[in-house]
Amino acid sequence: MAETDGTRVPSGELAVRTIAMPADTNANGDIFGGWVMSQMDQAGGIAAVERSQGRAVTVAVDAMTFIRPVRVGDVLCVYTRIERVGRTSMKIAVQAWARRFRTQMREQVTEATFTFVAIDDEGRPRPIEQDQPSNR
Repeated sequence: MAETDGTRVPSGELAVRTIAMPADTNANGDIFGGWVMSQMDQAGGIAAVERSQGRAVTVAVDAMTFIRPVRVGDVLCVYTRIERVGRTSMKIAVQAWARRFRTQMREQVTEATFTFVAIDDEGRPRPIEQDQPSNR
């Protein structure tokens, strides 16, 4: 997480921006953590496909701690930053931030590192070009 003048700001490139809707809640009216994680997986997948220039699949997610809740009406913004590119895999840092409903206030709600593997048309791991910049 980056800081500007003591204020926390997202790190990486904005990959997904969506609004939390009532259909995304549990019986208590809270946004499902799984919905947030799904948005993060999509964002990481976008970054992985762009970096590997082809199909990529999620193979692991490092520990994820939910820092703050997401509420109905919040805009969820998911940022990605490629941390490491191996021969066939990539580690991508993913942060989720909520822009609170009817305000300009935003807060980080969670973060995790997702591991993706580049695959070919048969679903087998394939090499990733190494001469591309790995940070976005």
